[in-house]
Amino acid sequence: MPTIRVELFEGRTIEQKRALAQALTDAAVRTLGGSPEGVDVVFYDIARHDWATGGKLWSDPAPPPTSAG
Repeated sequence: MPTIRVELFEGRTIEQKRALAQALTDAAVRTLGGSPEGVDVVFYDIARHDWATGGKLWSDPAPPPTSAG
């Protein structure tokens, strides 16, 4: 069965992770078959300064909005 890797910004609660782990496990068993005991979910909490999209760190301030005059 699968190992599901979840990368997300740090700050989620244990309750949120527990609920997501259960939902992902249920979906994997429903879709792939097998048993819940065969599904692993691994969470990776990542600080915003350790993640960039489009060359910009998520911790950088957002640019001011431009007016479309």
